[in-house]
Amino acid sequence: MFGIFTPKAHQPLLPADKVDSTYKRLRWQLFIGIFFGYAGYYLVRKNFSLAMPYLIEQGFSRGDLGVALAAVSISYGLSKFLMGSVSDRSDPRYFLSAGLLMSSLVMFCFGFMPWATSSITAMFILLFLNGWFQGMGWPACGRTMVHWWSRKERGEIVSVWNVAHNVGGGLIGPLFLLGLWAFQDDWRAAFYVPAFFAALVAVFIWLTVRDTPQSCGLPAIEEYKNDYPDDYDKSHENEMSAKEIFFKYVFSNKLLWSIAIANAFVYLIRYGVLDWAPVYLKEAKEFTVDKSSWAYFLYEWAGIPGTLLCGWISDKLFKGRRAPAGILFMVLVTVAVLVYWFNPAGNPTVDMLALIAIGFLIYGPVMLIGLYALELAPKKAAGTAAGLTGLFGYLGGAVAANAVLGYTVDHFGWDGGFIVLVGSCIASIIFLMYAFVGERAHHKQKAREQALA
Repeated sequence: MFGIFTPKAHQPLLPADKVDSTYKRLRWQLFIGIFFGYAGYYLVRKNFSLAMPYLIEQGFSRGDLGVALAAVSISYGLSKFLMGSVSDRSDPRYFLSAGLLMSSLVMFCFGFMPWATSSITAMFILLFLNGWFQGMGWPACGRTMVHWWSRKERGEIVSVWNVAHNVGGGLIGPLFLLGLWAFQDDWRAAFYVPAFFAALVAVFIWLTVRDTPQSCGLPAIEEYKNDYPDDYDKSHENEMSAKEIFFKYVFSNKLLWSIAIANAFVYLIRYGVLDWAPVYLKEAKEFTVDKSSWAYFLYEWAGIPGTLLCGWISDKLFKGRRAPAGILFMVLVTVAVLVYWFNPAGNPTVDMLALIAIGFLIYGPVMLIGLYALELAPKKAAGTAAGLTGLFGYLGGAVAANAVLGYTVDHFGWDGGFIVLVGSCIASIIFLMYAFVGERAHHKQKAREQALA
């Protein structure tokens, strides 16, 4: 790697009597840093959705705005994969804070530069840049978690950390309302108010996040916890080349590809519901802007207990198998989407409850697929492995949620849009079942190898 992003060199080990206390202190510090740091990324990711009703009033079509919004998903998917490889060879302290700061600057452009919302082309370019900088977030956090927490701890730690995006994403609605109140109903406050707080979070990341344990004079987490994965090798502590990461540990991993495909459909549902909620609730359910903003908030924050429950179920009930919990939650998501669709206008309580249920349920599978990707590759390739699932999730799922769903609604109404969503629910369940078969075969193979050893 180059410049400020270069990973920190391994330092001499601290005295034995200081290792435990230093490890505990830094793990708390790092978790706080990556939790609030990733929440900060979501303060400046989905602001455009809240501005879309106002842009429609200015004459932009839903389909055109969907194309502009798709720019985030296209660039984010590419960036999460390509920048994921860069993050595997970077110091997350600088990598994570730099991405968030640049994303904040893009949102300031939307808020203060009139040309930024004057055409679909301008909006597409800026949203594309924002998506690229957003792709620097997840892989850097993943690199941090696999270096500082052992395999047996990651189910709980990843599920708790994963609710960071619900915290950040949910705050966009209230911050928007705060901006409307403070700046005389200026709808552009949806951009510049969250961007201000995100820039502060970028500074917080730099103050709290550190690179690997070895760069802080500590032993590797596997040695510290005496928790070695089945295929662990000391060579996994060495930085890897991009070629080795891509071809040895990612492209040849069939199970990783199967969960990546499942992720595309999960993300189509996640963003198909989330991105179009303000428009759908206003047009089909006659919600006011304040009710739509609070619905947006509740959808995101309902994912917090849902993600924690899904992680607990996968660890305790299914003994570390991720696919069965994902299948269970996606079946329930299908039911909630059907209720959200068929509930008639004039019954906002049911709409709110259905939206909360979808938010509660959808983020569990999102978390599980990301966690499983981290577990399918050595820790020096974790960002790239997670990036592959993100590539499928955003290019295959979120782009369809933005552009395809927008044009579907333009031509076939909201019923056509919901047919796409329900079909995606069914497809995600099918591919998760396929992943479950592969997971079982993998565990049986490992058991046979251990028995013969």
